[in-house]
Order: sequence, then C-alpha cells, then structure tokens
Amino acid sequence: MGFSKEQFLARLQELQIEFSQYEHPVVMTVEDQAKYVGNSEGGLSKNLFLKDKKNRFYIVSALADTKVDLKVLSQRLGLGKGGLRMAPEEALGEVLQVPLGSVTPFALVNDSARNVSLLLDQGFKGQERCLFHPLSNDMTISLNVCELDKFLRSIGRDSSYVDLEANPPVGKDNPPDLAALVPSDSIVLPDLPEKAASLQAPPKAHVVSNNKSTEITAKATEPSRKVKNVKDKPVNSVQPSSSFKDVGQFVEEILDKTSALLLSEITEETIKQHGQQLGVVVSNCIRERLASELKTDTTLYMQTAYTEGFHVARKMFQSTDIHHQFRCL
Repeated sequence: MGFSKEQFLARLQELQIEFSQYEHPVVMTVEDQAKYVGNSEGGLSKNLFLKDKKNRFYIVSALADTKVDLKVLSQRLGLGKGGLRMAPEEALGEVLQVPLGSVTPFALVNDSARNVSLLLDQGFKGQERCLFHPLSNDMTISLNVCELDKFLRSIGRDSSYVDLEANPPVGKDNPPDLAALVPSDSIVLPDLPEKAASLQAPPKAHVVSNNKSTEITAKATEPSRKVKNVKDKPVNSVQPSSSFKDVGQFVEEILDKTSALLLSEITEETIKQHGQQLGVVVSNCIRERLASELKTDTTLYMQTAYTEGFHVARKMFQSTDIHHQFRCL
C-alpha cells in the first residue's frame, strides 16, 4: 500500500520542508488546476508517466508551457524515435500507486517506484515556487526548488534537471546526452485484461492541445464490415481478399481500420481522463492494436503480389518460342 496524501504531508513536515497547500475539487488537467491555484505564486507543472519497450518507466515533470517532444526525448535517451510511450493506466496503481491525474515527482516516495527514472524541467529553477499534487489531485502544494531537492535526497534520489525543449544531434559522433537517466531495471506488470473500447464515437468532442480548444466533429456513420472486424477477428483467421491485388483498395482498408480505432478512442470519458495527453494516448493505442494485424495484412499482400507475379511470368514464358523449344528437347 502506497503513501496516502495525509501520510505524505506528514512526511514533508517531519523533513521540515516548507510548503503551502491549496485544497480544491478533483482536477484532471493543468487547465482545471489553474482555475483554483493559477493566481498563486508559482509554476504549474505537467507530469508525464512514460515507459519504453523494455518496460522501464519514467516520470517527466515539466512546467505547463514547456513543449515536450517524446520522439526527440526518446532519441536523447538512446531509445530511438519511437522508444517512449505513455505508460498504461494500470501501471499508475501497480508502480506509482497514485490515482489517475496525480502523477508528480512525489510518487517516487513509494518503494514500488524505486526503479522509475525522473526527469525534471530545468525551467523549475527559474520559478520562485513550483506547484504539484501531493499524491492526490484534490490538493496542490507549493514549494521552492530547494525544498523539492531536499525531498528527493531524503528518498535517495538525485535531482536531474534537463532542458526538455533542446534537440541536440544524436548519432555516431554525438551519443545520446540523457542515456545516463535510463533506468537499469525493468518493471514487470501482472497480466491484466485489456479494456474494451467501443467503436461508437461521439458526434462532437473538444480536445485540449497546447492550451487551446480544438473541435473535432465525428461523422455519424455505421462502421463498415471491414472495420468491425478490426478488434474481434483473430489474426490467424485473416484470409487473402481481392484488396491484396489492388494497392488502392489495400490502402483504403488500412485507413478505414485506423479511422475506426481513432473514433473509438475519442470519447467524453477519455477526454476527461487524459486532457492534453489524449493525442499521445490515442496514438499509442492505435499503434499497439493495429501493429499485429497490419503486419499480417502486409505479409499477405506481399505473398499475393509474389504469386500474381509468378503467374504472369509463367504465362509469358509459356507463350514464347523458347518454351516451345524446351518442350521439343
């Protein structure tokens, strides 16, 4: 069982860490949090809980207006362009032991998070005070960077401040500058059933991105039969179809499947849960759920192309005088 909010605040008091606290309703986004503590002196933070392909976990804690490019950050860690993605929701409970919307550097107080790497925005150093949730998103506490560092030292952590907007070259002569921050150990999560997603999308939704409200209108159409089988149809049951002989139709099927999954993931519930991170969450979900099927489809397409090419070549060969000569030998 992880620290409760009350236990954590008591821990800060024991460490004689100076902080101010603000109680407010549960908030899921930085924008909602700003409504209650935006007038206080201090920088609001956004906190990303990430994982790589080897099940190593990271908390990236940045000022709300800092632009964090996960592809660039992944390369700087030495993980390649697609090495980082949002951690699954169940990892919040298993690893950080905090509820959704409550990720902050303070979650590292729990022993289950001992192998989670922490990257802090160097912009925090320029703030008089910094604002974080104390393991629960119904409260915000304000403290200066020195007090944050003091807390991290108390749990055996070094404070790693990083320019999260930098994009240095990475290559043979330029090794990844943040490779030392990659955790040495992976974390194995218990097998949990994947949450089912509905293919029905709301007619209109608002997604917050870069502090602006973007309107997304979903066309209310019945999913085609091809799209309906994206999730339910086992990979082994995929059979070659006429689409594998037609490049245009093959591409259309891929776009249909991707569109259906995209619409299925953008719901009022997911918008409330993920806020600004919805785009990253949806992108990762589409990648995970379509990867296997698209590999199978592509393999079938290649096999069909090879077979079709073989038959064409055979017909051409049979129609030549050379073939006639070989038959006479």
